[in-house]
Amino acid sequence: MSTPTPIRSLTLVGHRGAMAHAPENSVESFLLAEALGADEIELDVRLTADGAAIVLHDPTLDRVAADESGRRLGPVADLSLERLRRVRLDSGHPVLTFDEALDATTVTLQVEIKAPAVVPELARIVAARPADVDRIRFTSFQPEALRLLAQHAPAVPRGLITLGHPDARRHPEGVEAVLTATGCSAFYCGWDGLTTEVVDRIRGLGYEMHGWPLRGPEDVRRALAFGLDGGTADDPGAARTWLEEALGH
Repeated sequence: MSTPTPIRSLTLVGHRGAMAHAPENSVESFLLAEALGADEIELDVRLTADGAAIVLHDPTLDRVAADESGRRLGPVADLSLERLRRVRLDSGHPVLTFDEALDATTVTLQVEIKAPAVVPELARIVAARPADVDRIRFTSFQPEALRLLAQHAPAVPRGLITLGHPDARRHPEGVEAVLTATGCSAFYCGWDGLTTEVVDRIRGLGYEMHGWPLRGPEDVRRALAFGLDGGTADDPGAARTWLEEALGH
């Protein structure tokens, strides 16, 4: 078994902001993540019926809000932005657009594509905001979304997300083949099946590599021992503390 050379730091990514302390995918959560020391923020994007890119994890608002009468609204892909704007989320604010998320933040954003249909609109936004391009990273579980990103926004780095390795059910051709075919520069892998050998091989091929989730100090120590480039945490403030303790600061 090869012995990794531990890195001396770790990029800490706030999952949907600082969702352990504030409503996920909200301006409040993003600002708190920055205040707690997150190097990057992960968020999720989907497309409305009238073509707006919104920040939302689930395909519906059912988990985070209801309409004025308490009824479920159905898929956001079937609703206009104007209709969604009338709904108050758990954050107390309306649905956030991707433009608004860019306006509210200063750190790098890991933008997870939940629905490939949103890719052309994201490409339009990126083209209209050249000053923000350097702090955007697109990610997805879906190879189709990554292939579309390579076509529509080739200048923005892309990363594949998996629940673990090898994730043979989703990617029978192999994770490395997907990374190559989609032109990714990064791999965001869940802990399941992740080993020193896997990390060394994939990083040796030139890919940036992150692990997730960071739920305690043992996960941070594991990430450092593997030589990972970064990791994602619901509580980036706690992750910062775990990292400083692991590095002896």
